[in-house]
Amino acid sequence: MVSGDITGVIAVYVYVAILLLLSEKVLKSRPLISRKYLHIMVGNIFFILPIFEHAWVMSLVAAAPFILLTFLVSPYSPLKIISKTSAAGHGMGLVYYSISWTVLAYVFFNRPEIIAVGIVAMSYGDGFASLVGTKFGKRKYNIFGDEKSIEGSIGMFVITLLVSLVALYYYGVGINVFVVVAISVVATLVEAITPKGLDNLTVSFSAALLYYAIS
Repeated sequence: MVSGDITGVIAVYVYVAILLLLSEKVLKSRPLISRKYLHIMVGNIFFILPIFEHAWVMSLVAAAPFILLTFLVSPYSPLKIISKTSAAGHGMGLVYYSISWTVLAYVFFNRPEIIAVGIVAMSYGDGFASLVGTKFGKRKYNIFGDEKSIEGSIGMFVITLLVSLVALYYYGVGINVFVVVAISVVATLVEAITPKGLDNLTVSFSAALLYYAIS
């Protein structure tokens, strides 16, 4: 590792540690809010990505360890150490989240804006879909086993669109609004039909791959 990689790893671990402390201690009385706070705010890691200098460091050192960590605090852990944040939603949701980040970091290291689009759709988009749906969702639908709402889906589309524009601007790449709209629509539809927490895989991968294909 070189200095950029070391700085990136430290930045990721310190940032996530702060988020975990806040979610488990400050927001412990509201586990659902705590989980979604963590889910959304981890997405800000896309601001740190340019610091890294090697794909294997970003994916295997900064991202992959969280797969094991989130599994060990999940309801399926053999250690039976269940965090309130993990228990508040789908048991493997945060594990899938970590897998998505690890895969995207390795495959698209040379195009970090693609990683950012995938992370934004998964973190901000999916996170706000749940928050908006829980708070304002009145028109419910159930396609493959998970009840969701029209209001939540609209929230996801809007937030994915807006934060994706911020991410692309941050990376200084040309912004095609029609491409970002298409990605936001597809990510929203994928989230709508994906059950059981698997949207933390399907949303991120579909958004990133679509951006890669049409940008």
